[in-house]
Amino acid sequence: MRLVVLGAAGRMGRNLVRIIEETPGVTLAGAIERPGSPVLGRDAGDLSGIGEIGVDITDALEPCLADADGILDFTSPAYSVRVCAAAAEHGLVHVIGTTGFSQADDAAIAASAARARVVKSGNMSLGVNLLAVLVEKAAAALQAQDFDIEICEMHHRHKVDAPSGTALLLGQAAAEGRGIALGQHSVRTRDGHTGPRPAEAIGFATLRGGSVIGDHSVILAGEGERIELVHRADDRSIYARGAVRAALFAKDKAPGLYSMRDVLGLA
Repeated sequence: MRLVVLGAAGRMGRNLVRIIEETPGVTLAGAIERPGSPVLGRDAGDLSGIGEIGVDITDALEPCLADADGILDFTSPAYSVRVCAAAAEHGLVHVIGTTGFSQADDAAIAASAARARVVKSGNMSLGVNLLAVLVEKAAAALQAQDFDIEICEMHHRHKVDAPSGTALLLGQAAAEGRGIALGQHSVRTRDGHTGPRPAEAIGFATLRGGSVIGDHSVILAGEGERIELVHRADDRSIYARGAVRAALFAKDKAPGLYSMRDVLGLA
């Protein structure tokens, strides 16, 4: 399967190039960076620390798509939406690990998925997506009158969106377990005299600092007892491995919008 990596010079892009090169059944079909990037023309493998592989970084997306089976995309919401439309035109697999989408962005991606095979997740880690399943089951078993749900996440100082896409993914899982709409029950900030905690609230706490790759905790707090479901990421390659696995999963699927739960067979 021939894959194009977007944002090939970034931290995730370099990880994706490395994982593609070490994974049987996939090969790098293109490495894309923004126009004017100082790394344009450099070998993607050399930039990623694995030696030259014969694929130079370019800003010309369209020629790469013409000779590709799929796209791995950890970029920005606006760019991911545009690329998803291009993936639909070419009938490609589009794996989206970008976070921070608006409702309009999500609607545009869903529309493109009528012709493309899109796997979209706030986190491509296999472990995080298993955690989401456990959170949903725990939230369903331990109802709001007995257990409160709080989600705490920490990332490096350079992350630009909050709460993280992973925290929102876990919050959505908790809301589905409770049978409620996350948008109507999420609490993103607390400051001053807030009054008592609503029983069905799903709270989010966001921490930023240092070089933390990604820590997430889902706390179910009851009277006299507390359950914590935790995932800690120590290496960005977990996201790259999940993205490549998602691409291979979607290769022979019908057009549509898939999640990592589909990839894991847990949908």
